[in-house]
Amino acid sequence: MNFPDIHTNFWDAVIAVPLTVILTQFFKLFPIPRKYFPTIATIIGFLISIFISHRHDLIAGLFMGGFYGTAAIGVYSSLKTTWLAYKRKRNKKKNQ
Repeated sequence: MNFPDIHTNFWDAVIAVPLTVILTQFFKLFPIPRKYFPTIATIIGFLISIFISHRHDLIAGLFMGGFYGTAAIGVYSSLKTTWLAYKRKRNKKKNQ
């Protein structure tokens, strides 16, 4: 069995992952329990990868879709953690 050629490029890092984050955030407008958002991000990552960026290679689409979803989850988590730490530090200075 040959492994597929998978090329990570500008599209993956600058468009696909942020698009996955944005679309996942869009779903927060609906009354969906927060515990399902990592799954939603993964599904969106798969859909973008399979139907847009790797539409001619299903194996590459599945492989990269997992990365898109996981990267989107990590980006969101990192930004949220950083923002909360900044707010906590700012409030701590304000209360001194």
